[in-house]
Amino acid sequence: MSAPDPWLDLRRLTAARIALGRSGVSLPTAEWLRFAQAHAMARDAVHSGLDAVALLDVLVADPGLPGGRVHSAAADRQDYLRRPDLGRRLAAGSRQALSAWPSVARDVVVVIGDGLSPVAAATHALPLLRSLATLLPTQGQRIDAVLVAEQARVALGDEIGAMLGAAAVLMLIGERPGLSSPDSLGAYLTWAPRPGRSDAERNCVSNIRPEGQPIDEAAKRLAWLIGAARRLGATGVVLKDESDRPALEAAGATPGLARPASV
Repeated sequence: MSAPDPWLDLRRLTAARIALGRSGVSLPTAEWLRFAQAHAMARDAVHSGLDAVALLDVLVADPGLPGGRVHSAAADRQDYLRRPDLGRRLAAGSRQALSAWPSVARDVVVVIGDGLSPVAAATHALPLLRSLATLLPTQGQRIDAVLVAEQARVALGDEIGAMLGAAAVLMLIGERPGLSSPDSLGAYLTWAPRPGRSDAERNCVSNIRPEGQPIDEAAKRLAWLIGAARRLGATGVVLKDESDRPALEAAGATPGLARPASV
């Protein structure tokens, strides 16, 4: 009888591809097939579409937020994948539609973008939004509008937020799929959004999915970041995420709000 393989117990603890074994100089057939399946799921996630109409219908009904549908300047999926710059700005028709919205100050505008994994946006964005919507009022904040964006990159939220007069824009977007995570959702928070903002001016909460960062935990982290951004008047490298250290606030400190010596 052969000795038990200690790697088998470790494999049960992670989705990472470890202890694959070998057959001669190659992978065993079972592992090769698992790899092929994971690769196909990641590829399908990138090329899948987002049913923006169905998602928007649910958003308007539950949690009953003002909503809209926009499209980036990328005409289709192939255009989107080949020209990332087009996914960062609005199509002319969407820009015109947003310009017709009432010109009022808005607190938080949420944009749900398909990104590189529309399945992640379709699966996790709404549960995250529901959880976040219950937390923000306790901090005196609110979500004023939710838009569904097709062929979207993260920076598309900057133009949307600026046009709608948002204090902050929260982009919920499908992240680049991995071989064990085809449905990972990312959340990017930008204070005072405007075209030209850099990634250094955002805070990101990533890998939001049941097998990664749980949705309720991500919502609590985002609610804390939104509150801290409001107090500081900025996001990004000047805002340190200390949402897991509530004791500091209870002691009178203001975590996460340390400004650099010069800005």
